[in-house]
Amino acid sequence: MSGETITRINIDGKEIILIGTAHVSRHSAEQVKEVIDSERPDAVCIELDKQRYQSIMEGSKWKDMDIFKVIKEKKATLLLMNLAISSFQQRMANQFDIKPGQEMIQGIESANETGATLVLADRDIQITFSRIWNGIGLKGKATLLMQVIGSIFSRESITEEDLEKMKNEDMINAMLHEFTESFPKLKVPLIDERDQYLAQKIKKAPGDKIVAVLGAAHVPGIKKQIQKEHDLERISKVPPKSKVPKMIAWIIPILILAVIVYTFIANPAAGLQQTISWVLWNGSFAGLGALIALGHPLTIITAFVAAPITSLNPLIAAGWFAGIVQAFIHKPNVGDFENLTQDVFSVKGFWHNKVTRILLIVVLTNLGSTIGTLVGGADVIRLFIENF
Repeated sequence: MSGETITRINIDGKEIILIGTAHVSRHSAEQVKEVIDSERPDAVCIELDKQRYQSIMEGSKWKDMDIFKVIKEKKATLLLMNLAISSFQQRMANQFDIKPGQEMIQGIESANETGATLVLADRDIQITFSRIWNGIGLKGKATLLMQVIGSIFSRESITEEDLEKMKNEDMINAMLHEFTESFPKLKVPLIDERDQYLAQKIKKAPGDKIVAVLGAAHVPGIKKQIQKEHDLERISKVPPKSKVPKMIAWIIPILILAVIVYTFIANPAAGLQQTISWVLWNGSFAGLGALIALGHPLTIITAFVAAPITSLNPLIAAGWFAGIVQAFIHKPNVGDFENLTQDVFSVKGFWHNKVTRILLIVVLTNLGSTIGTLVGGADVIRLFIENF
């Protein structure tokens, strides 16, 4: 048993044993079994939330997903990020013949075998993503989306050196490593808050002896945070969105609409030119997004028609309409949902699968519409200046 990966902490009359595991190492699973069998703890804490635990125990329940509900509840981007992580893990599994997360599965099995209470100690991954998403601004969101989509389609092999680094890095951290370098403040929701959450859940686990199965990257932070008390409710909330982006989202379309209306009254010909420019720029970029995602012709037309209108109302988005039309025309079947985890591993599979194609249509159409709003709005202002 390697002492370097085992940390013992005594606090509040409890003995806590942290196992710093490597998410991509076969040896880690063996060590987890060895420690739990020999220590016979009262509780076993694992670095999983309810969603990831159910995925492991019940398999991916994609077939139960309602794609229309995903679009209406604005969860297409979050689902795409989850699929990106699945793709990242699958790529490693195929390249190195390993199964990421095997040490967590072993922790679950060993807890059941020894009669220990199983504690899901990690924060809900959706909350983590939401707290990240709300803290990076418009530019950061666009950058993150491009990185997530790029990671899905990357054919670059993972080197042995990269693999060694991942053995000491959280799976989510590993995938977003380059992004966190560009946005250092994301270390708070991605790492620091999760260290606090994990530490509190481990400390409050039932019994006098607790074993915690964790990614090695979290152990140093947990050793520090476990000495403090943490408000789990506070770090489990999705912070309210800043009012400034919402105000800007309304001000821009109101300003553009006001400029076009004024121009129509003063110079109908120039007003018509502005309207045509607004429709063409908005519709073209949104339609291009749907086209890149290989949407049905009616889906592309829907994106083109919807974008100039939805861009004037921040409460709706062109991608939702395009996604719903695509879902009606090519409704995903059970096989599409069941094959998601395999299809996301290849570019061909990603576009072939009806579910992922719909998600891409929603995201890329919305991205195109945003670009179209900026370009079209600038052209409307240009025409206004030239005519007055």
